[in-house]
Amino acid sequence: MSTTDIDPNTIAVPDHVDDPAHPVHVEQAVYVYEAPVRLWHWINALAILVLCVTGYFIGSPLPSIGGEASDHFVMGYIRFAHFAAGYVLAIAFLGRIYWAFVGNHHAREIFLPRVWSGEWWMGVVHELRWYLFLAKEPKKYEGHNPLAVLAMHIMLVWGTIFMIVTGMALYGEGTGMDSWQFQVFTSWVMPLFGNSQNVHTYHHLVMWLIIVFIIVHVYAAIREDIMSRQTIVSSMISGWRSFRDGRND
Repeated sequence: MSTTDIDPNTIAVPDHVDDPAHPVHVEQAVYVYEAPVRLWHWINALAILVLCVTGYFIGSPLPSIGGEASDHFVMGYIRFAHFAAGYVLAIAFLGRIYWAFVGNHHAREIFLPRVWSGEWWMGVVHELRWYLFLAKEPKKYEGHNPLAVLAMHIMLVWGTIFMIVTGMALYGEGTGMDSWQFQVFTSWVMPLFGNSQNVHTYHHLVMWLIIVFIIVHVYAAIREDIMSRQTIVSSMISGWRSFRDGRND
């Protein structure tokens, strides 16, 4: 969350450091994202992709075809894929919550944004100005910048919780009143939202919000890799973040 401190012992300084004819390129790397965090990121991405594609077809089904259902079971397979991906999303999210407790401090960033800190909110504003091309350059962060933390907290934490709860509530309608899905989720979610159609509507709406978030997220990650002072995309593959200069700001 805080800007990174440069350790001079980790920086390789060329012999010609005092030679103005040879500008110095200083690069430092820090280990940020542990393997469970990276694994969750990519499993989560795949699960969300499957859920969005199958969810779209569930909301806008394919045309009905005459004949035996066993010969035209495409929508059945789509629904099964949706349910399976939903379970993967939920189990992976529980694992991610566990790792927020036992992992390094970067593993907790998206769960505990420092909303009580004025300095943190100044960082949010600065990064927003950077993304709007109003700031000359971004600050350096070992983990996510404050704006990314805020966006991920809203969409990847609360958005995921909302989709799991409403999705399980809808699933519980099909599994019946004796199922644990109905008793744990459907029994209170349906009265809270009024009826099943309202739950369907909000579940579908948040799906589109998540799609918009993913588009912005991918754009921002690629943009940061090109324009910022640190690596972004490769960090979620290797776990290491490299900085392109030796400044402490």
